[in-house]
Amino acid sequence: MNKALYKSWIIFLFLVIWAWGCGVEREREEMGEPEEVVSIEKKWGDAPDFTLPDLEGNSLTLSDFKGKVIILNFWATWCPPCREEIPDFVELYEEYKDEGLVIIGVNLDRGDSRTVKQFSKNYKINYPIVTGNVSVTQDYGGIRGIPTTFIIDRKGNIKEKYLGYRSKATFEEAVKRLL
Repeated sequence: MNKALYKSWIIFLFLVIWAWGCGVEREREEMGEPEEVVSIEKKWGDAPDFTLPDLEGNSLTLSDFKGKVIILNFWATWCPPCREEIPDFVELYEEYKDEGLVIIGVNLDRGDSRTVKQFSKNYKINYPIVTGNVSVTQDYGGIRGIPTTFIIDRKGNIKEKYLGYRSKATFEEAVKRLL
């Protein structure tokens, strides 16, 4: 086959393919068919999801609380400011749990969980405590100091981050805006 004939065939095939494609779009428009729209609903926001063990050894997954406002508090039993915040969290949870507040304590103590269980009992902690790990602290930007607390909205998006002790009023104000 000579070059001119070969080029003609290529051009002809291109025009046929192009015309066919345009015809399909024209047909859709004439029939009133909507264009295909691919929509992917994001199931969870920008807060890194995790599954961690609670103090009883059961798994807790953060995204299971979609639809709730979450206070996510990274803490340890040996941390004085952490211990100071806990009674406020206990009160906040009691006051707002029926309106959709969840508080999750991510404990960063190393070692035996019996210490954390006893601490939890002594402080009358009424919200879930999970055992944190390096992965979850890295996912949350590398927890550099504790307490570090995140406020997460009902869609799973981080709305506030607090490093260090904060008063009950600070958390209550942030939570009320999202409930």
